[in-house]
Amino acid sequence: MKTLIKFVLPLLLLAAGPALAERSQAFGDVTVHYNAITTDTLTPDVARAYDITRSKYRGLLTVSVLKPNKLGMAQPVPAKIQAYAVNLSEQLRNISMREIREGTAIYYIGEFSVAPQEVLRFTVDVTAEGQKGVNKLEFQQTLLP
Repeated sequence: MKTLIKFVLPLLLLAAGPALAERSQAFGDVTVHYNAITTDTLTPDVARAYDITRSKYRGLLTVSVLKPNKLGMAQPVPAKIQAYAVNLSEQLRNISMREIREGTAIYYIGEFSVAPQEVLRFTVDVTAEGQKGVNKLEFQQTLLP
């Protein structure tokens, strides 16, 4: 079961969201994939396996960082990730990110509180291993249960 879950979570986290659209932004040769969802959309097995609280009042930010290897194929790279979100009332939510490694996969997840249908402006600072300087990713999303 754990083997199945380790392949399902990254796909779910990167594909979930409005219209199941993939969200990414390139910074030179580094591409950052990201999304925010409410945790009630996770299956109980996935939530349990990654110690995530399922609730329409909990959000989950997911980030993965890819960089081409010597053959030009995108591969995950470690990164320093700092994130926070602000709602329309300017209430700040610091998001503590944790790294997940499974085989060659590397991704980062962080939970935060959220009100149903809340609009949040996210700021994510990403520094990929071997990079100098911080890449700032900003996006706005309405979190729907």
